[in-house]
Formats: sequence, C-alpha cells, structure tokens
Amino acid sequence: MNYEDLYQALLPDEKSLKDGIASLQKLQKTIVRETESGDLKYLSRDLNTLAQTAAALLATIEALSSSVNSFDAKAYFESGDFASQMLDLCREQNVDVQGEFPVYEMFPHRVKLDVENQDVYLDKKRIQCVRPSSFVKTVKISQEKLKKVRFNADSFAGELEDAYDLAMLKLKKKPGSVLYLTSLYKFLTPMSRFRKDYDLQSFSYDISRLYAEFIEGMNTTKSGRSFDFAPAHENKKAIRILDAYGNEQFLATIRFF
Repeated sequence: MNYEDLYQALLPDEKSLKDGIASLQKLQKTIVRETESGDLKYLSRDLNTLAQTAAALLATIEALSSSVNSFDAKAYFESGDFASQMLDLCREQNVDVQGEFPVYEMFPHRVKLDVENQDVYLDKKRIQCVRPSSFVKTVKISQEKLKKVRFNADSFAGELEDAYDLAMLKLKKKPGSVLYLTSLYKFLTPMSRFRKDYDLQSFSYDISRLYAEFIEGMNTTKSGRSFDFAPAHENKKAIRILDAYGNEQFLATIRFF
C-alpha cells in the first residue's frame, strides 16, 4: 500500500469538487440578482442548472468518500508500509533517522507510530497523518525551526557547571572527575515535572549545540574553568547527537576542571 496512490486518485475528484463549488457560488449570486429583479424566466432556468450542478457535486463527493473509505489505514500501518516509505523518504531528504519500528529518533525528535489509532507522535505531540511525505516534511520544518532558535552557549555551559558541582558533592566525587551526561541531566532536572518540560531529547540537542561550540574552540566557562567531553565505549551509556556537520557522535561524559 502507498498513500501516494490514493492521493493521485483523489486529485481529479478534488478538482471537480472545487469547480462544482465555484459553480454553485456563481449560480447563487446570479439567482439572488434574478430574484431581486423579478427575472422569472432566467431564474427558473438557473434554478434547474443549480439542481444539476448540485447533483453532479454530490456524485463527486460520493466518489471521494468511496476512494477514501477503500484505503485501509490500519493495514497500512500494521503492514509496515507506512514506516518503510517514511524511512525511504528520510534517506532521500537527508533526514537522519535511527531506531526500529515503531519508535525512531529523528534527532533531536523522538517519533512513535501508533498502529492501533493510525497516529504519529513527534515527541509528545500527536499528529494525525497517514501520508509519510507530509510527516517527513513536518519533521524537517521542525528541525529547521530549532536551528534558528538562539542558543547561548556560555549560559548553558554555566548551568551544566552548576549541576556538575552539585553532582560532585552529592556523589562524593573529587573535583574534576568525569560524570556521565545522563547522570548530569538528572541533576539539571531534579524533579519529574521539570523533565516533562525539558526532556532528554531536548538536553541532547543543547549538548549537540554546545559540542559544536566546543569543537570550534570554546572550552571554558565564564568562571574560567575548562571542560571537555569524552566519547562512549558503550553506546548504552552515551547520548547520541549529530554534530554541526550532521555526523553521528556518541558522547558519554563531561568534566569541569
């Protein structure tokens, strides 16, 4: 199954629907004028034309309904066709994607396919979409918007530094020790309600932007302390990011010294 086949099949009837509605609107205005002027001869003729146009429009609506109802959206999701076509489009349009059905990562977004209800979740937002190309377009637009959001690297590094210092005290570690980024996230968002507003995906995206600045030479905070990142030997203990060039990186730890 492919939604694009349905889409192409609907286009002619959608055009007929548009043309039919335009004709009805035009006839309605004409009939109003004829009624006001008392032109019964043409009023009778145009009312007959209106009835024929309305009948044709109803037939078009029925044809559209028949086509739409013939498409089994649940089977489309259950068969994996939606997911397969979505992944193909991601590759074609250079949208980085990882994961397995029904959960994927399109950095920094988390995508989940709800087969039972034929919905797609982009992070926590439910999107009613059965067209893979439309959904991938939505993802790309969201990614571009995120890139345009101003990022204050100094401020974020300072917040990480404060959370790191707190973690060193709580965990009784020596200053300058390495700390897993996933552990630092918990100290940065100590309460569950904070994590709802600032989830791990958002944190990973901010880390990716700080890492981009780090690669360009920014390695000190406003307090004068240096920091650095370390990659992971085991990906389970790392966060996955895309660097400024779109390359996949797995970062495990950070330290301030």
